[in-house]
Amino acid sequence: MGEAAITMRGVVNGTPQRKRVAVGSGVGAVIETYDFIGFGTAAALYFGTAFFPGSDPVTGTLLSFATLGVGFAARPIGGIIGGHLGDRVGRKPVLVASLIVMGLATFAIGLLPTYAMVGILAPILLVVVRIIQGLAFGAEWGGAILMTYEHAPWRLKGGFTGIVQAGFPVGLLLANLVFLVSVHLPGDWAWRVPFLASILLVIVGLIIRAKVPESPVFEDVKAEGKVLKAPLIEVIKTDWGNILRGIGLRVAETAGYAVSITYLISYLNTNKITESWQTLTALCIAAGIGIFATWGWARLTDIIGRRPLYLIVTAMGVFWGFLMFLGVNTAVYPMVIVVIVLSYAVFQNALAGAQGAWFPELFNANTRTSGASLAYQISAMVSGFTPFITTLLFGAFGWVGPASLFALYALVGFIAAIVTPETWTKAQRAYAKQASDEAGALEPVG
Repeated sequence: MGEAAITMRGVVNGTPQRKRVAVGSGVGAVIETYDFIGFGTAAALYFGTAFFPGSDPVTGTLLSFATLGVGFAARPIGGIIGGHLGDRVGRKPVLVASLIVMGLATFAIGLLPTYAMVGILAPILLVVVRIIQGLAFGAEWGGAILMTYEHAPWRLKGGFTGIVQAGFPVGLLLANLVFLVSVHLPGDWAWRVPFLASILLVIVGLIIRAKVPESPVFEDVKAEGKVLKAPLIEVIKTDWGNILRGIGLRVAETAGYAVSITYLISYLNTNKITESWQTLTALCIAAGIGIFATWGWARLTDIIGRRPLYLIVTAMGVFWGFLMFLGVNTAVYPMVIVVIVLSYAVFQNALAGAQGAWFPELFNANTRTSGASLAYQISAMVSGFTPFITTLLFGAFGWVGPASLFALYALVGFIAAIVTPETWTKAQRAYAKQASDEAGALEPVG
């Protein structure tokens, strides 16, 4: 059972470059998250007035969140392109190309004219650049996570992929630290500087990623002549069930984040519960904790399996949506901080940590990038428009509307976890330990 179940997972104790690959992939995740999430922060705080000034505040927020959603809608296309290329030509070229495209698109946002400068052309340009961002971000995750997964030791794949997943809270922290500083700058510079500054991170990321070797599993697939001409079509034909399960698993995490973080930022500021700097400070604290929490949750899945963690957290999430809004509605700032930290470090980070190893293990090696990317990015369309939907729900039902939506997303994730097979069973863990002992000493990750 053990050997057959964990075939094509790479070298038993990982490759000599396993740590370099994990760090390189993680750095890329930092940069791309900085770019992509920075847009969400700017949309919540600035874009409503900068690009849609003729609207009332609520309509302006809706329009800026709709623009945010366009980027998420483009991510499945990026995932399809990146997945196809990752399974056809290799994981590494996708990593480098996605980083370049994302970096240039983000830098361009910092140069965009506002509505006051060019009228209706301003929001059109914003949407175009946002689509390009979405394509790049959609292509990024599959290559980064699979490169790390396939270089990592069998027994530590959760921990190693957790390094990549932890890159997302690092990017979130950096983006919000920059916005926290730039909020004191005059006029449009408050949102332009964070986007313009991203070019420095891109340069660093490209230098690191250029030294990352190709995945050994992809090299094996190529050597055995198993590279498919149409991996996307193949994975849809043979593994559509796992794609659907992956979408359900991911919705709980990414769409839940869209309610508990992206929308909540706007909710706090629109309802004058906190000042902008207080909201950003709370988010920075959560992101700082989330760096370690994401890796810790991911490492835990190496010990107990991928599925148990998901079941526990999503079950708790059904109730958390209501507790979350009750907490921030107290308008007590320490309570707001606690709510944001728990929403992020538990209800987002735990699920993201589990996904890093679970998603690749659901698919065969020669369709792995396509399958994992498709499942991961299709769910992004739901999360992308969630802030827009929650704004409408709040208008109709008050805070109970967004709280109910968060609970619904958690329930979807819980059901998906029930029907998704465990890919790191107790028997597999025992077999991997035996194989590792026979192969030699295993260097821990940390």
